[in-house]
Amino acid sequence: MAVHIPPSRPRTPPHGVRGPAPHPVRRRAGLRVLIGTDTYPPDVNGAAYFTARLARGLSQRGVDVHVLCPSPDGPPQVVRCDGVVEHRLRSMSSLVHESVRLPLPPGVGGHLDRLLSRLRPDVVHVQNHFIAGRMLLRAARSRDVPVLATNHFMPENLFDYLKVPAPLRRGMSAFAWHDFCRVLGAVDHMTTPTRTAARLLLDKGFEQPVEAVSCGIDLGRFRPLGDEARDELRALLGIPDRPTIAFVGRLDAEKHIDDLISALPMVRPDDAQLVIAGVGAQRQRLARLAESEGVAGRVRFLGFVPNDDLPSAYRAADVFAIAGTAELQSIATLEAMASGLPIVAANAMALPHLVQAGHNGYLYPPGDTPALAAHLSRILTAPTARRDRMGRASRTMAAVHDHENSVARFEGIYRELARAHAGR
Repeated sequence: MAVHIPPSRPRTPPHGVRGPAPHPVRRRAGLRVLIGTDTYPPDVNGAAYFTARLARGLSQRGVDVHVLCPSPDGPPQVVRCDGVVEHRLRSMSSLVHESVRLPLPPGVGGHLDRLLSRLRPDVVHVQNHFIAGRMLLRAARSRDVPVLATNHFMPENLFDYLKVPAPLRRGMSAFAWHDFCRVLGAVDHMTTPTRTAARLLLDKGFEQPVEAVSCGIDLGRFRPLGDEARDELRALLGIPDRPTIAFVGRLDAEKHIDDLISALPMVRPDDAQLVIAGVGAQRQRLARLAESEGVAGRVRFLGFVPNDDLPSAYRAADVFAIAGTAELQSIATLEAMASGLPIVAANAMALPHLVQAGHNGYLYPPGDTPALAAHLSRILTAPTARRDRMGRASRTMAAVHDHENSVARFEGIYRELARAHAGR
C-alpha cells in the first residue's frame, strides 16, 4: 500500500522532492540506509525490480529504508510504500525508452545535501552511476557517509536505445567503462550479481575487490505446480493447451527474442507454441517476424503481466528459453527455475551459471537457431518423467538464490561498513 506524505513546507523547492520536516530527523536505534537509483518501479527492468525487492526485504527486517529515485510522472514527491520511504526527484521523459524517466539535475545537489543532513543514513547504497546514483555518491562522499555500489550496468544494453551506430560502439563501450571505473572507484564496497559479472568489472579496469551477491528470488512465490494446475492456468491466460515455451522479460533488442521466433518452425512437436510475457520497443517487429516465419498462430504475446500474476506465466509453460547475450544474472531465468522449468539458454555472460547441460536444461551457441530448436525439441518430446526431473533440478539449483539470503547479506555489508566507519 502506498501512502503519500504531505509536504512539510508551504511549497516544494523548485528542484527537489517534498521531504520530511526541515529539522534533522532523530536517529533510530537501528540501521538507516539510503538507496539511490535512476530506475525504480513502475520502471520495467531487472534492476528496478531488484532494488524494490531489496528495499522491501530490508524494511521487513527492521531496517529504516529510504530510496532516492526519479518521479514516475514528473513532479517531485515523497511516498511511503510497503514500509519504504521513496524520495521521488523531479523528472522528465528519457525519450529513448517508454518506461524510464530521468531526474533533472539542476538543484538536486543542494537537495541531496539537505536530505542527507536530515536522514543521517548509516550507509548509502547506489545502484548505478548515472544521474541520481552519481550525484548521491558525490553528496555522500562530501559528508563522509560510507557507500556501497551494486552494478547492473553493461553498455551493450544501452546502445540500441541510444541508437549508437555499430562502428562507434566499441569506442563508446570503452569510454563508458572508463567513466564507470572513475565514478564508482570511490565507493567503499562493490557488489554485482554473479562471479562472471565480477570478473567483467575487473577485466574492464575496476581496481577494487568485487563481491558476488545474487539478486535473489522469492522461492515462496515462484514454485512448481502439477500438470492439472498448468492446464487451468493456460485456460485462464487464454493459451491453447499445447507444448509451451515461455519467455519473460523486456521485448528489446539485446534480449534476441527474434532468435526464439526464428527457431520455432524447427521445433518439435510442430504444434509447440512460444508465449512471450513482457513489453518493449521490439513488439511490432517481433510480430512481423512471426508472420514472415509462418508461426504467427503459434506465438502468443501476453503483453505486460502484473507482478502478482507473473508466477502463472511460468507455471503455464513446459520449458523456459532465453537468448540474451548481456545478462549479468537473469532474474527471469531464476524465477523460471524456481517454478520447476527446464531451461534452454544462450551460452553467454552469466547464463552458464544457471544451466547444467542434461541436468536442468541445455546451453546453445548464441545465434545458432537450429541448435536452439534442437534443444527445445529434445525437452518438449522427452518423457514426462525426464522433463519433471529436469524441472526439479532447476528448482534445487534456484534454491541457493533465495531472496532472504541476499537481503541478509546486504544488511550484513551495511553493518560492516557502518562499524568500520564508526571505528575510524
